[in-house]
Parts: sequence; structure tokens; C-alpha cells
Amino acid sequence: MSAADPLTLVPAPPAPRGRTGIGRATLGLLLLLAGLPVAAYFDLRGLTERSLAAQAEELGTAIGKFRSYYSANVVGRLGTGPGATKAVHNFHDLEGTIPVPATLSLDLMGLLSPEDGSVQYRFISDHPFANRQAHDFNAFERDALATLRQRSRDPIVEVSGSLFDRQVRRITPIVMGSQCVSCHNSHELSTKRDWKVGDVRGIEEIVVHRFIGRSPFAFKALLVYFACAATAGWLFLRRQRRQARIIEAFNEQLGLANGQLGQANAFLGGLSSKLSKYLSPQLYRSLFSGEKDAKVATERKKLTIFFSDIVDFTPTTERLQPEELTSLLNEYLTEMSAIAARHGGTVDKFIGDAIVIFFGDTETKGAAGDATACLLMAVEMQRRLEALNASWRGRGIEKPFRARMGINTGYCDVGNFGSEDRIEYTIIGAEANLAARLQTACEPGGILLSYETYALVRDIVLARPLEPMQVKGVSRTIVPYAVEGLVGEAGQRAQVVSEHATGLDLFVDTGVLGAADAARAVTALRQALIALETRHGIDPA
Repeated sequence: MSAADPLTLVPAPPAPRGRTGIGRATLGLLLLLAGLPVAAYFDLRGLTERSLAAQAEELGTAIGKFRSYYSANVVGRLGTGPGATKAVHNFHDLEGTIPVPATLSLDLMGLLSPEDGSVQYRFISDHPFANRQAHDFNAFERDALATLRQRSRDPIVEVSGSLFDRQVRRITPIVMGSQCVSCHNSHELSTKRDWKVGDVRGIEEIVVHRFIGRSPFAFKALLVYFACAATAGWLFLRRQRRQARIIEAFNEQLGLANGQLGQANAFLGGLSSKLSKYLSPQLYRSLFSGEKDAKVATERKKLTIFFSDIVDFTPTTERLQPEELTSLLNEYLTEMSAIAARHGGTVDKFIGDAIVIFFGDTETKGAAGDATACLLMAVEMQRRLEALNASWRGRGIEKPFRARMGINTGYCDVGNFGSEDRIEYTIIGAEANLAARLQTACEPGGILLSYETYALVRDIVLARPLEPMQVKGVSRTIVPYAVEGLVGEAGQRAQVVSEHATGLDLFVDTGVLGAADAARAVTALRQALIALETRHGIDPA
């Protein structure tokens, strides 16, 4: 957070409306409940189909085993002598006879087919005896017979039915044995007499039919489950609707609160923006981050203190109109404050045209680091003031500002001074007074350092000691050091030439001029030099 960044309170986003979520939950629950009987129906239908197919297969297997047993152990054991029981196809007409296996199978058709049609058994052929009624083959039976005669002897199964009933039809081949071939090829009622062993004479068909549910109450447990699920769902939806109404009312209250919070946020944002103009960036951050509290409290720290003052400010104010003076002074203080902020200084106060800045609180780089930052700030301020003076002269200000600057390093009391009702964050102490005295003793446009500060920055500064001096309020003798430049800048730093007098207004910043502008400046200066020598008879030598 910087001094330009006002305190911002972000209101909580409005809670989502509950009606849409409840509607979706209701729809999802209804779909879930509707899907349960559908899933149960498909499972039940599959179970019914598998059960019917197994029943048809078991019935067919049982009839086949019974017919084989009858053929081998009953018909096969009949005698051949006079008076022996015979197996004939028309045993109904001849007393003392039994049916052949094929006739037995035909009679089973009536016995194994109940009136409700749940089970049907057919033993049929497309070449029946002449005294037998021909069967009317349907498409499935014709196709099955053709398939069994041409390709496969495996059972053929068809599953069909409607929504509430299922039917399974299972067809197996009737294969001609040697006795069947001998009988059929020689019998006077046979309609085909060229049979061979292994031929498919006809088909044995078993049809099993069953309703999935004859009435809705056939699924008592399932219906009870659905009723319980529907009841639970209805109770759930009722509770959700009640909660939705509560949430909706809460959202309305929250919306009102958000509106009030937005107004409060706007007010506090404006207030914090205004406060940031009265406080240094470091103090502003410390207060709003909670690092410091607004109560009377101080601490002793080693600081580097900077004082600056404009030379002959009072005569300058007499020459300028109040509006011009105000604009000029505000521009000067704005530029100097920006430089102080870049170097990490805390602007303590403005006393008219004077500026008080200190380094080491609320943030510090160590004693040497704070002193270095303060020195670099002061050098940049003087250079910037030279550029401002050139600009102000172009605006008609005859004698702009020239500043004196003093810097000292030592222990001071820093913190909140004042009463419980009104406090000021500042510094007090003899070391702060010494910085002010150094500023007073400084030449216009110069920077004076105390020995304590010079000792911390001697590696980067070119300074010459001045005559020792006694300062009011300080018992020791003070040796000030006048700053002449920074180490390494003699041939590297861009040089600024600035001279001003009646009829003379010269400002050259070699670091800013490009090659073309520098050439023009050299030409202009040479022409000015020739004109001055000619005018005043000055010998060039």
C-alpha cells in the first residue's frame, strides 16, 4: 500500500439465489424417482426372459429323455410272438396296443398345453401321415425348419412380447432314426417314402409365455419402496423450499448490507485518500497495516536527519504575487517530496519553505545505508533545483530558489508526541537541532555534513572539511564537511553549467544534450564568446 493508495474495503459478493438451485434439485430428484421403475422393469424383463428360456430348455430336455426312455425300454422290449402287445401309430383304434414314440409325442401336445396358454408343446412335420391333420406353419416355424435341414441342428430360440408380457419359443429338430425310416418309407399312409437316416422330419417346438405382472400389486415390495422413496423425496423438497425461502430473505438482507458497505467503502476510500496527503508514505503504511498505533509513545533510534531551507525566501516573496508564490512553492515541495520518497526518506514536516526529512524510521537500511540514501537524495535535490530554476526563468521568474541543506546522524527520540487528543509523529533531540544549524551555515546551493554522517559515507562522497564551529545547544566543537561531489563522477557524471546575471542566463546539462543539440550549443557558445570579446575588448589569450 502506498500513500496514493486509499484504504479499500471490498464488500462480500451477494450470495447466489436459492430458487434456481432448488428447481434443479427438484428436477433431478423427479428424474431419479422416474428412473427407478424403468430400471426395475428392464431388470425384471431380462430376468423373465432368462427364466422362460431355461424353462423351455428344461421342458424340451425332459420330453426328449422321456421319449428316448419310452422307445428303448417300453417299445424296444415288446415281444414279437402271437398275442404280444404291439406299438402302432393308431393305438386308439386297436385294443391291446401302445403308441409308437412319435404318436406319444403327438398326444403330449394336448397334455402339455394348458388352457391359459402359458406353455405350448408342438410335435409337427410338413409331411404328416395321410390320416393326420396338417399343421399350419407360421413364418418362424418355416424358417426354423429350413435352417435345421440345411445348416445347423442346434436349437433355435426366439424371444418376443409386449410391454407387460414375454414369450420364448424354442425349436429343436426331429431326426429320423433307422426304425422311423423303415416305418415311414413302407407305411401306406406315409406321404413321403424316400426318407434317410439323419433326415429332419419335422420340429419339436416349446412355447413358454408369461406376464411380467398381471396386476400392479404383483410387485408389492417394489411399490412399497417407490412409495417410501417418493415420500422421502417430497419431504426433502419441502425442506429445501423452506430453506430456499430463508436463503432468499437472507440474500435480501445481505443485499441491503452490501449497499451500505459500498457506501461506507466509498466514504472510507475518500477519507484514506485525504489522510494520505497529510502523512508520509511510511507512516501511512504503518498505521493502516497495524504496525503502529495512534497513541502517545516514542522510542530512541539512530537516524540521519536532513534540513533544507530556501535562501532569501522572504525577499523573494515580496517580489512575487501570492498566486505565483503559492504555485512556485508547491511545485518545489512536490518535486522535493517525490525525490525523498524514491530514496526512502520520511518527510517529517514542511515549515514554510523549509523541509525536514529523516531516515531510519519507520524503515531502515542500517546506519550507513540510511546516511547514504540521505546524501544521494540531497545531491539529486540540488540538481533537480537547478533544472527547475532554468524552467522558472523561462516563465519570467527573475530570481528563483536556491537551497541550503544540512545533514547529521545521531540518536533521536522518534514517535507520537502530543496529548491523548491530538498527536504528531515527529523527532526531537540535539542531533535534529544540529542538522538545522548545519543547514543555516551552508552556502546557497550547497550541502553540509556533520562528521558523524561523513564518516558513514566517506567512500562515496568528495567533501572538504571547513573551519570548526560552535553550535548553540551542542557542547562539542563541530567540524562540518562541504559536499563537492560524488566519488567517480569527476569524468563520468553529466556536468551541469549554470550561471545567471543581468543579461546572462546560461544553463547547460551535458547529460541531457544529444550529439546534434550539443553541436548547436557549442556553435552558440562560440558565437557568444566572440561577441563578448569584441564588445568588451577582452583578449582571447
